[in-house]
Amino acid sequence: MENELKILEEEFLKDCQQACGAKDAEGLRVKYLGRKAQINQFFSKIPTLEPTQRGAYGRELNILKQKMSAIIEKKLNERQNLEESLDLTYPGIKPQRGSRHVLTTVTETICDIFQKQGFIVAQGGEIEDEWHNFTALNFPTDHPSRDAFDTFYLNLDQDKKNGRYLLRCHTSPSQIRVMCQNKPPMAVISPGRVYRPDEVDATHSFMFHQVEGFAISENINFAHLKGVLLDFAKGFFAKDARLRFRPHFFPFTEPSAEVDVSCFMCNGKKKETKCSVCKDKGWIEVLGCGMIHPNVLDTCNIDSQKYQGFAFGLGVERMAMLKYGITDIRLFYENDLRFLEQFNQL
Repeated sequence: MENELKILEEEFLKDCQQACGAKDAEGLRVKYLGRKAQINQFFSKIPTLEPTQRGAYGRELNILKQKMSAIIEKKLNERQNLEESLDLTYPGIKPQRGSRHVLTTVTETICDIFQKQGFIVAQGGEIEDEWHNFTALNFPTDHPSRDAFDTFYLNLDQDKKNGRYLLRCHTSPSQIRVMCQNKPPMAVISPGRVYRPDEVDATHSFMFHQVEGFAISENINFAHLKGVLLDFAKGFFAKDARLRFRPHFFPFTEPSAEVDVSCFMCNGKKKETKCSVCKDKGWIEVLGCGMIHPNVLDTCNIDSQKYQGFAFGLGVERMAMLKYGITDIRLFYENDLRFLEQFNQL
Protein backbone atom coordinates (compact mmCIF):
# COMPACT_ATOMS: atom_id res chain seq x y z
CA MET A 1 0.00 0.00 0.00
CA GLU A 2 2.76 2.45 0.91
CA ASN A 3 4.41 1.96 -2.50
CA GLU A 4 1.09 2.60 -4.23
CA LEU A 5 0.59 5.86 -2.32
CA LYS A 6 4.12 6.96 -3.18
CA ILE A 7 3.57 6.26 -6.88
CA LEU A 8 0.28 8.17 -6.78
CA GLU A 9 1.94 11.18 -5.12
CA GLU A 10 4.77 11.23 -7.68
CA GLU A 11 2.28 11.07 -10.54
CA PHE A 12 0.26 13.91 -9.02
CA LEU A 13 3.34 16.18 -8.59
CA LYS A 14 4.43 15.50 -12.16
CA ASP A 15 1.00 16.49 -13.49
CA CYS A 16 1.09 19.63 -11.34
CA GLN A 17 4.32 20.79 -12.98
CA GLN A 18 2.72 20.53 -16.41
CA ALA A 19 -0.54 22.25 -15.41
CA CYS A 20 -0.50 25.95 -16.40
CA GLY A 21 -4.09 27.19 -16.44
CA ALA A 22 -7.34 27.14 -14.52
CA LYS A 23 -8.66 24.43 -16.82
CA ASP A 24 -5.63 22.24 -16.08
CA ALA A 25 -5.99 22.82 -12.33
CA GLU A 26 -9.67 21.81 -12.46
CA GLY A 27 -8.68 18.70 -14.39
CA LEU A 28 -6.26 17.78 -11.59
CA ARG A 29 -9.02 18.16 -9.01
CA VAL A 30 -11.33 15.81 -10.92
CA LYS A 31 -8.58 13.28 -11.60
CA TYR A 32 -7.16 13.05 -8.08
CA LEU A 33 -10.00 14.19 -5.76
CA GLY A 34 -13.16 13.36 -7.70
CA ARG A 35 -15.63 10.59 -6.92
CA LYS A 36 -13.86 8.12 -9.19
CA ALA A 37 -10.37 9.23 -8.19
CA GLN A 38 -7.79 6.59 -7.26
CA ILE A 39 -7.35 7.98 -3.77
CA ASN A 40 -11.02 7.22 -3.01
CA GLN A 41 -10.43 3.65 -4.12
CA PHE A 42 -7.66 3.45 -1.53
CA PHE A 43 -10.09 4.69 1.16
CA SER A 44 -12.51 1.89 0.20
CA LYS A 45 -9.78 -0.68 0.90
CA ILE A 46 -9.34 0.36 4.56
CA PRO A 47 -12.01 -2.09 5.92
CA THR A 48 -10.11 -4.98 4.31
CA LEU A 49 -6.94 -4.28 6.26
CA GLU A 50 -5.91 -5.68 9.62
CA PRO A 51 -7.37 -3.62 12.50
CA THR A 52 -3.84 -2.61 13.59
CA GLN A 53 -3.05 -1.19 10.11
CA ARG A 54 -6.25 0.75 9.49
CA GLY A 55 -5.43 3.81 11.61
CA ALA A 56 -1.94 4.42 10.23
CA TYR A 57 -3.03 3.85 6.63
CA GLY A 58 -6.05 6.15 7.01
CA ARG A 59 -3.85 8.94 8.41
CA GLU A 60 -1.45 8.65 5.40
CA LEU A 61 -4.38 8.82 2.99
CA ASN A 62 -5.81 11.93 4.70
CA ILE A 63 -2.39 13.66 4.70
CA LEU A 64 -1.96 12.96 0.96
CA LYS A 65 -5.50 14.09 0.18
CA GLN A 66 -5.03 17.34 2.12
CA LYS A 67 -1.70 17.96 0.33
CA MET A 68 -3.36 17.47 -3.06
CA SER A 69 -6.24 19.77 -2.15
CA ALA A 70 -3.88 22.53 -0.96
CA ILE A 71 -1.77 22.42 -4.12
CA ILE A 72 -4.78 22.43 -6.45
CA GLU A 73 -6.43 25.27 -4.50
CA LYS A 74 -3.24 27.32 -4.69
CA LYS A 75 -3.06 26.90 -8.46
CA LEU A 76 -6.70 27.92 -8.87
CA ASN A 77 -6.18 31.04 -6.71
CA GLU A 78 -3.01 32.05 -8.57
CA ARG A 79 -4.80 31.91 -11.90
CA GLN A 80 -7.82 33.81 -10.57
CA ASN A 81 -5.59 36.58 -9.14
CA LEU A 82 -3.75 36.88 -12.45
CA GLU A 83 -6.97 37.20 -14.42
CA GLU A 84 -8.32 39.81 -11.98
CA SER A 85 -5.11 41.90 -12.30
CA LEU A 86 -5.12 41.70 -16.10
CA ASP A 87 -7.07 44.53 -17.70
CA LEU A 88 -7.88 43.28 -21.18
CA THR A 89 -9.25 46.70 -22.16
CA TYR A 90 -5.92 48.47 -21.45
CA PRO A 91 -4.20 49.62 -24.68
CA GLY A 92 -1.21 47.53 -25.68
CA ILE A 93 2.33 48.81 -26.13
CA LYS A 94 2.86 49.68 -29.77
CA PRO A 95 6.21 48.29 -30.96
CA GLN A 96 8.57 50.69 -32.65
CA ARG A 97 8.78 50.23 -36.40
CA GLY A 98 12.02 50.65 -38.25
CA SER A 99 12.39 52.25 -41.65
CA ARG A 100 15.03 53.11 -44.21
CA HIS A 101 17.36 55.95 -43.33
CA VAL A 102 16.49 59.14 -45.19
CA LEU A 103 19.84 59.06 -47.03
CA THR A 104 19.15 55.52 -48.22
CA THR A 105 15.74 56.58 -49.45
CA VAL A 106 17.12 59.62 -51.28
CA THR A 107 19.89 57.52 -52.86
CA GLU A 108 17.33 54.99 -54.09
CA THR A 109 15.16 57.79 -55.48
CA ILE A 110 18.10 59.30 -57.38
CA CYS A 111 19.18 55.92 -58.76
CA ASP A 112 15.62 55.06 -59.78
CA ILE A 113 15.35 58.22 -61.88
CA PHE A 114 18.58 57.50 -63.74
CA GLN A 115 17.78 53.80 -64.14
CA LYS A 116 14.56 54.77 -65.92
CA GLN A 117 16.77 56.70 -68.35
CA GLY A 118 18.75 53.53 -69.10
CA PHE A 119 21.65 53.79 -66.66
CA ILE A 120 22.84 50.71 -64.79
CA VAL A 121 24.15 50.76 -61.21
CA ALA A 122 27.76 49.80 -60.44
CA GLN A 123 29.10 49.90 -56.88
CA GLY A 124 32.75 49.64 -55.96
CA GLY A 125 34.90 49.28 -52.85
CA GLU A 126 35.53 52.15 -50.46
CA ILE A 127 39.26 51.34 -50.35
CA GLU A 128 40.96 52.31 -53.59
CA ASP A 129 44.44 52.92 -54.99
CA GLU A 130 45.95 56.12 -56.36
CA TRP A 131 45.74 55.03 -59.98
CA HIS A 132 41.98 54.46 -59.98
CA ASN A 133 41.24 57.38 -57.64
CA PHE A 134 43.50 60.02 -59.22
CA THR A 135 45.79 59.05 -62.10
CA ALA A 136 43.19 57.48 -64.41
CA LEU A 137 40.98 60.53 -63.82
CA ASN A 138 43.63 62.90 -65.18
CA PHE A 139 44.69 64.33 -61.81
CA PRO A 140 48.28 65.62 -62.14
CA THR A 141 50.84 64.38 -59.62
CA ASP A 142 50.98 67.81 -57.95
CA HIS A 143 47.20 68.22 -57.61
CA PRO A 144 46.22 69.36 -54.06
CA SER A 145 43.76 66.47 -53.68
CA ARG A 146 46.70 64.05 -53.67
CA ASP A 147 48.21 65.65 -50.56
CA ALA A 148 47.97 63.75 -47.29
CA PHE A 149 46.01 66.56 -45.62
CA ASP A 150 43.31 66.28 -48.31
CA THR A 151 42.95 62.48 -48.59
CA PHE A 152 42.73 59.59 -46.10
CA TYR A 153 45.74 57.45 -47.02
CA LEU A 154 45.94 54.03 -45.40
CA ASN A 155 48.93 52.53 -43.62
CA LEU A 156 49.15 49.57 -45.99
CA ASP A 157 51.84 48.27 -48.30
CA GLN A 158 51.29 50.14 -51.54
CA ASP A 159 50.51 48.45 -54.81
CA LYS A 160 53.69 48.47 -56.93
CA LYS A 161 51.69 49.29 -60.04
CA ASN A 162 48.82 51.47 -58.78
CA GLY A 163 50.34 53.32 -55.83
CA ARG A 164 49.18 53.89 -52.27
CA TYR A 165 45.86 52.72 -50.87
CA LEU A 166 43.34 55.24 -49.62
CA LEU A 167 39.69 55.79 -48.74
CA ARG A 168 38.12 56.96 -51.99
CA CYS A 169 37.25 60.65 -52.11
CA HIS A 170 34.62 60.15 -54.85
CA THR A 171 32.85 57.21 -56.50
CA SER A 172 34.61 57.84 -59.84
CA PRO A 173 37.06 54.92 -59.30
CA SER A 174 34.07 52.58 -59.70
CA GLN A 175 33.41 54.18 -63.08
CA ILE A 176 37.05 53.81 -64.12
CA ARG A 177 36.89 50.09 -63.38
CA VAL A 178 33.73 49.77 -65.48
CA MET A 179 35.35 51.66 -68.38
CA CYS A 180 38.44 49.43 -68.23
CA GLN A 181 36.42 46.22 -68.22
CA ASN A 182 33.75 47.07 -70.81
CA LYS A 183 33.42 48.56 -74.26
CA PRO A 184 31.06 51.40 -75.29
CA PRO A 185 28.24 52.16 -75.54
CA MET A 186 27.52 52.23 -71.81
CA ALA A 187 25.69 54.35 -69.24
CA VAL A 188 26.50 53.80 -65.56
CA ILE A 189 25.79 55.41 -62.19
CA SER A 190 27.88 54.74 -59.07
CA PRO A 191 26.36 55.44 -55.64
CA GLY A 192 28.25 55.04 -52.38
CA ARG A 193 30.11 56.48 -49.40
CA VAL A 194 33.17 58.67 -49.88
CA TYR A 195 35.69 60.22 -47.48
CA ARG A 196 37.52 63.54 -47.28
CA PRO A 197 39.32 65.03 -44.24
CA ASP A 198 37.00 68.04 -44.03
CA GLU A 199 36.31 69.76 -40.74
CA VAL A 200 32.81 68.83 -39.59
CA ASP A 201 30.32 71.68 -39.55
CA ALA A 202 26.73 72.33 -40.68
CA THR A 203 27.55 71.69 -44.36
CA HIS A 204 30.66 69.46 -44.28
CA SER A 205 31.51 65.97 -43.04
CA PHE A 206 34.53 63.68 -43.33
CA MET A 207 32.15 61.00 -44.68
CA PHE A 208 29.27 61.59 -47.05
CA HIS A 209 27.46 59.98 -50.00
CA GLN A 210 27.67 60.56 -53.73
CA VAL A 211 25.98 59.39 -56.89
CA GLU A 212 28.14 59.84 -59.99
CA GLY A 213 27.27 58.85 -63.52
CA PHE A 214 28.63 58.71 -67.03
CA ALA A 215 27.57 57.72 -70.53
CA ILE A 216 29.85 56.90 -73.48
CA SER A 217 28.92 56.39 -77.12
CA GLU A 218 29.96 57.54 -80.58
CA ASN A 219 27.54 60.45 -80.91
CA ILE A 220 27.02 61.71 -77.34
CA ASN A 221 27.35 65.48 -76.84
CA PHE A 222 26.65 68.18 -74.27
CA ALA A 223 23.02 68.44 -75.33
CA HIS A 224 22.47 64.85 -74.19
CA LEU A 225 24.02 65.72 -70.83
CA LYS A 226 21.65 68.66 -70.45
CA GLY A 227 18.65 66.51 -71.29
CA VAL A 228 19.60 63.81 -68.78
CA LEU A 229 20.15 66.30 -65.96
CA LEU A 230 16.99 68.28 -66.73
CA ASP A 231 14.93 65.08 -66.62
CA PHE A 232 16.54 64.26 -63.27
CA ALA A 233 15.81 67.72 -61.84
CA LYS A 234 12.16 67.50 -62.90
CA GLY A 235 11.82 64.05 -61.33
CA PHE A 236 13.61 64.86 -58.09
CA PHE A 237 12.68 68.49 -57.39
CA ALA A 238 9.73 69.78 -59.41
CA LYS A 239 8.17 69.27 -62.83
CA ASP A 240 8.75 72.93 -63.74
CA ALA A 241 12.45 72.87 -62.76
CA ARG A 242 14.93 74.74 -64.94
CA LEU A 243 18.72 74.35 -65.10
CA ARG A 244 21.57 76.82 -65.44
CA PHE A 245 25.07 75.74 -66.49
CA ARG A 246 28.12 77.78 -65.41
CA PRO A 247 31.66 77.14 -66.74
CA HIS A 248 33.93 75.40 -64.25
CA PHE A 249 37.03 73.19 -64.10
CA PHE A 250 37.39 69.50 -63.25
CA PRO A 251 40.49 67.48 -64.20
CA PHE A 252 38.42 64.62 -65.62
CA THR A 253 36.00 66.60 -67.82
CA GLU A 254 36.48 69.18 -70.58
CA PRO A 255 34.44 71.31 -70.97
CA SER A 256 33.15 71.31 -67.38
CA ALA A 257 30.23 73.04 -65.71
CA GLU A 258 28.55 73.65 -62.38
CA VAL A 259 24.80 73.14 -62.55
CA ASP A 260 22.17 75.21 -60.75
CA VAL A 261 18.49 74.32 -60.49
CA SER A 262 15.75 76.92 -60.30
CA CYS A 263 14.57 77.32 -56.72
CA PHE A 264 11.68 74.95 -56.18
CA MET A 265 10.56 76.95 -53.14
CA CYS A 266 10.17 80.48 -54.52
CA ASN A 267 10.76 79.82 -58.25
CA GLY A 268 12.88 82.96 -58.36
CA LYS A 269 9.99 85.27 -57.49
CA LYS A 270 10.55 88.00 -54.92
CA LYS A 271 8.41 87.75 -51.80
CA GLU A 272 7.97 89.69 -48.59
CA THR A 273 10.14 87.25 -46.67
CA LYS A 274 13.53 86.07 -47.86
CA CYS A 275 13.52 82.57 -49.37
CA SER A 276 15.13 80.17 -46.89
CA VAL A 277 16.38 77.87 -49.67
CA CYS A 278 17.98 80.11 -52.31
CA LYS A 279 18.30 83.35 -50.28
CA ASP A 280 16.39 85.15 -53.05
CA LYS A 281 18.97 84.21 -55.69
CA GLY A 282 16.45 82.11 -57.61
CA TRP A 283 19.03 79.39 -58.27
CA ILE A 284 20.54 76.55 -56.19
CA GLU A 285 23.87 74.88 -56.98
CA VAL A 286 23.29 71.12 -57.12
CA LEU A 287 26.03 69.27 -59.05
CA GLY A 288 29.06 69.28 -61.33
CA CYS A 289 29.32 67.80 -64.82
CA GLY A 290 31.09 67.91 -68.16
CA MET A 291 32.28 65.97 -71.18
CA ILE A 292 34.71 63.19 -70.25
CA HIS A 293 38.30 64.28 -70.88
CA PRO A 294 39.92 62.42 -73.82
CA ASN A 295 42.85 61.50 -71.55
CA VAL A 296 40.45 59.56 -69.28
CA LEU A 297 39.03 57.63 -72.23
CA ASP A 298 42.46 56.78 -73.60
CA THR A 299 43.71 55.68 -70.19
CA CYS A 300 40.80 53.22 -70.00
CA ASN A 301 41.59 51.87 -73.50
CA ILE A 302 38.62 53.63 -75.09
CA ASP A 303 39.40 55.32 -78.41
CA SER A 304 38.82 59.03 -77.79
CA GLN A 305 38.84 59.66 -81.54
CA LYS A 306 35.82 57.40 -81.97
CA TYR A 307 33.96 57.74 -78.66
CA GLN A 308 33.02 60.56 -76.36
CA GLY A 309 30.90 60.81 -73.26
CA PHE A 310 29.63 62.93 -70.40
CA ALA A 311 29.91 62.59 -66.63
CA PHE A 312 28.22 64.14 -63.62
CA GLY A 313 28.32 63.88 -59.84
CA LEU A 314 26.09 64.97 -56.99
CA GLY A 315 26.07 64.76 -53.20
CA VAL A 316 23.20 62.79 -51.66
CA GLU A 317 23.25 64.78 -48.40
CA ARG A 318 23.02 68.06 -50.30
CA MET A 319 20.09 66.79 -52.34
CA ALA A 320 18.28 65.65 -49.20
CA MET A 321 18.98 68.94 -47.41
CA LEU A 322 17.62 70.96 -50.31
CA LYS A 323 14.55 68.79 -50.86
CA TYR A 324 13.49 68.62 -47.20
CA GLY A 325 14.78 71.92 -45.85
CA ILE A 326 17.45 70.40 -43.57
CA THR A 327 19.97 72.98 -42.39
CA ASP A 328 22.64 70.83 -40.71
CA ILE A 329 24.34 67.79 -42.29
CA ARG A 330 25.21 66.41 -38.84
CA LEU A 331 21.56 65.57 -38.23
CA PHE A 332 21.86 62.66 -40.67
CA TYR A 333 24.46 60.90 -38.53
CA GLU A 334 23.42 61.58 -34.91
CA ASN A 335 20.77 58.80 -34.82
CA ASP A 336 18.26 61.11 -33.17
CA LEU A 337 14.92 59.34 -33.63
CA ARG A 338 13.04 62.64 -33.33
CA PHE A 339 14.74 63.70 -36.55
CA LEU A 340 14.77 60.37 -38.40
CA GLU A 341 11.13 59.48 -37.71
CA GLN A 342 10.02 62.46 -39.80
CA PHE A 343 11.00 60.50 -42.91
CA ASN A 344 9.41 57.13 -42.06
CA GLN A 345 6.71 57.55 -44.70
CA LEU A 346 9.03 58.50 -47.57
